Amino acid sequence: MHSQFLQFKADFFKALANPLRLRIIEQLKAGPMTVSELNEKLQAEPTNLSQQLAVLKSKNILLAEKKGINVIYSCADPEIFAVLDSVRRLFENHLRNIKGMLESSQSYEE
Repeated sequence: MHSQFLQFKADFFKALANPLRLRIIEQLKAGPMTVSELNEKLQAEPTNLSQQLAVLKSKNILLAEKKGINVIYSCADPEIFAVLDSVRRLFENHLRNIKGMLESSQSYEE
């Protein structure tokens, strides 16, 4: 059971390991969007956008609802935004630490 959960987490993070997929999720923070709205905002190759949407949908990160000729995408769980916000803060902290180390090493060399 524990190994299945670890595999689930690994697959989840693999699904996020693509810049376009992250940009899609960031856009959906504003609310559900059609493929054409996402394409307009992201200026991505339509085929690539469709492929990345399919990956996110297959991992249950996105929901897709057909309305007429449009498919409207939304995040399956708004907690994804909190996860990405936490990761952003983690990277900011990491960069601050690196900056501090660089500044310390420069003052040591002087």
